[in-house]
Amino acid sequence: MIAGGVALLLLVGWGVYGLLRGPSEPQHPPATTSTTDASPPRSAEVGVGPRAIYPARDPEVFARQIADALFTWDTRATADLSEWAQVIVDVADADEALAAASDVRSYLPTPGIWQQLRSYGTRQWLVIDSVSVPDAWSTAVTQAQPGQLPPGATAFTVEGTRHREGTWGAEPVATSRSVAFTVFIACERAEPCRLLRLSQLDNPLR
Repeated sequence: MIAGGVALLLLVGWGVYGLLRGPSEPQHPPATTSTTDASPPRSAEVGVGPRAIYPARDPEVFARQIADALFTWDTRATADLSEWAQVIVDVADADEALAAASDVRSYLPTPGIWQQLRSYGTRQWLVIDSVSVPDAWSTAVTQAQPGQLPPGATAFTVEGTRHREGTWGAEPVATSRSVAFTVFIACERAEPCRLLRLSQLDNPLR
């Protein structure tokens, strides 16, 4: 009976670990609990898929939309993984679209992990703590060669808390951890902002 009980505990523990951790993230810090309001957004309701990023001319507003879209997904919706990524790629600069698409994929679970997360009904969202132009950006602009940066290029470093929720059997489980990253965008006066690139997760421009 004792051996059976231990085996059951190990099985449950492993299942919860798979639900909460998602893809392997060895370079990331361990999960932390946020004191910020972690209530799931309305988009976490069952059946709600990805929402389009609306055209914006305000750089910070656009950067916040990108950040939300990067971290908001729900495996219970009918949308597949590529559809969650596509809403971000749709607002990428034409010259940077391929590179931006690769950046976006690095923030999302792999297809195999996505299928595992679906079995737990996992959903994810981001609570943003701060959005600011990093000090290093002014140095980058000064050192850039003529024509190297598109008109209206700027960068915003986003800091916040990533939340995940799902179920193991009939029990709800949840985790959270701090994240930081930089969104590089271009906003010309007469045109909506465009995504250029994303930094590596947890390796933002300071």
